[in-house]
Amino acid sequence: MFTGLVAAVSRVVSKGAALQVERPATFSDIAVGESIAVSGVCLTALPGPGPLRFDVSPETLRRSTLSSYERGDLVNLERALAVGERFGGHLVSGHVDATTPVVRVSRDGDFWTFTFAVPASLARYVVEKGSIALDGVSLTIAALREGELDVAVIPHTFQNTTLGGRKAGDLVNVEVDVLGKYVERILAVSSTEALDARLTRLLS
Repeated sequence: MFTGLVAAVSRVVSKGAALQVERPATFSDIAVGESIAVSGVCLTALPGPGPLRFDVSPETLRRSTLSSYERGDLVNLERALAVGERFGGHLVSGHVDATTPVVRVSRDGDFWTFTFAVPASLARYVVEKGSIALDGVSLTIAALREGELDVAVIPHTFQNTTLGGRKAGDLVNVEVDVLGKYVERILAVSSTEALDARLTRLLS
């Protein structure tokens, strides 16, 4: 589990049989099997010195931007939340739902507003002032319109994540708030069970 607070920005070294990313100094003690979010995608660290190495499944390649990465591309890195740490951001599983493009970027002084398209399949999980993870960055939805959402980006986030280099047309990984999915599932099951119970009483 992650929180969407990026710990480092690093560069892709290679994208062959395994994705390889330059190892930041703060990631020197990564253990084999440790979960790391790479631009919002939860991956498992492989053994070996040097760059961080990860196997990437076909499903992950289809659903995320990892398939488009080239040598030198920048990625956001976050280590899994440890017990006892302060909980900033919001609950991020690292299970990307979809990709979506940047629609536009506007600046107001030292602050930026990013507008992203909202995939139709995820629209029901997106609410104004709710949380969303974009390329692994925990952000608050500042405004919501038909098919679009705005997020406000502060200088620190702009300068210390890959968002600072994003422009209109760039694709980012999207993970909606998982709590909304659980609520939807619980309500759907509860409604089905209630209907079954009513039908049973009527037919008995």
